[in-house]
Amino acid sequence: MKAMIFAAGLGTRLRPLTNKKPKALVEINGITMLELVINKLKKAGICDFVINVHHFSEQIIDFLKDNRNFNSNIYISDESNMLLETGGGLYKAAKYLSSDNEDFIVYNVDIFSDININNLINFHKKNNSLVTLAVQNIKSSRQLLFDKKNYLCQWQNISTGEKKIARNTNSKLNAFAFSGIHVINNKIFELITETGKFSIIDTYLRIAKNYKISAYIHNSSFCIDIGSYKNILKAQKIPYN
Repeated sequence: MKAMIFAAGLGTRLRPLTNKKPKALVEINGITMLELVINKLKKAGICDFVINVHHFSEQIIDFLKDNRNFNSNIYISDESNMLLETGGGLYKAAKYLSSDNEDFIVYNVDIFSDININNLINFHKKNNSLVTLAVQNIKSSRQLLFDKKNYLCQWQNISTGEKKIARNTNSKLNAFAFSGIHVINNKIFELITETGKFSIIDTYLRIAKNYKISAYIHNSSFCIDIGSYKNILKAQKIPYN
């Protein structure tokens, strides 16, 4: 299985740490976010990576070269000219990820978690879903809502009241926070009609009426968005290997 690591973000919440380097190279106890994610995925048996780059992209490329790609196969999806967000970034990388009936995993570089990757992948395959989203029942302003079968039905921003409905159901809906980790079948590339810069969540909401977009609930894991300085300090206190 291949993995795509979203590493192209501007890291605005981490300024001034990201004024002279990309978010992916910000360190947690001396180890960069990017290395933490690569090592985690390698422990799950994944050695083929696609990494998108934009902000200080040359620093990420040099970092990988200096570390001999961490003894992995790594392809760079270059978004230096335009940051494409999650959907556009994924679609641009399709040439590295597409192969017949294959699944791949997507992991945000600023997610610090002890989630069991193999359990997530096995759940996805057993469920035969197009997409499986790792989610947790934690406080978040933006929520994904799933029915009793754990199929995606809605998105909502509880701060603004905005809602996006994917599919109607009489089932009680359960709200979860997205962990920034998902397993996707490459059939997704046949279904993407959006172009340019767009969120992959919007694509999921559009196609959820006809395809299984499932929740993998991992409440027993810790999962920290280390895209903010406050959460970096929090993560530094957690033993992690």
